Amino acid sequence: MKTSTRHGHTAESTYQWIKGRILQNHWPDGAPLKEGDLARQIGVSRTPVREALRRLTLEGMVETVPNMGSRLQKWSDEDLNDIFGLRLQLESYGAQLAAARIAPDEVEELYGLCADMEECQRRCMADSPDVSLWQRLAVLNERFHVGVQRAAHSERLETLLRQVISASLVRRTFRLYEPAEIARSMAHHRELVDALAARDPVWAESVMRAHLSAGYRAAQRCVASNTDGDPAQAGQY
Repeated sequence: MKTSTRHGHTAESTYQWIKGRILQNHWPDGAPLKEGDLARQIGVSRTPVREALRRLTLEGMVETVPNMGSRLQKWSDEDLNDIFGLRLQLESYGAQLAAARIAPDEVEELYGLCADMEECQRRCMADSPDVSLWQRLAVLNERFHVGVQRAAHSERLETLLRQVISASLVRRTFRLYEPAEIARSMAHHRELVDALAARDPVWAESVMRAHLSAGYRAAQRCVASNTDGDPAQAGQY
């Protein structure tokens, strides 16, 4: 039993290690992900690395070809446009469902995430903020959107959204957002929870649509204005 538990912990921590670096744009699109190299960097055997890459492949972040290995998924502009369109439809519908199905404790959890994000935003706007604060803001944002999805209490919808959103998460960083864009995103989050708490599906859906559309435009601006010319540096919304 102890061996099984330890293996499970190693597999999960390895998955989180690799995923964390993908979400931080540690590797460029299409970069090879070699089991041996990753195992040495993490300090584990190849087995948990193989399991992590298999899991990330199912989530759409990694592409694995039999007998050829794995590499970071590469997305074209057309792919990302399609992903945004799917996400807009699915996540807006999820917000509508959540307004009818959300539990009181889920409302409180989302309000708590809003408060945490707003505090993190305040600290990020300070002079020379720690890079880890931006990473924390992105993680909190992800938790918020996942929380809204789960509040819809639809396993099928949650599965579809997980497949769609994972691709856009690769391109997230709030560091390229303008202060007004970040403030607008935070305001949308709180208004969305207000709509869910009021159990108003029309309001919730419209706020989610506005939130995703504004974030997508900000992400496009980030790509266009990125001085490094790296198309991987888009925003998370």
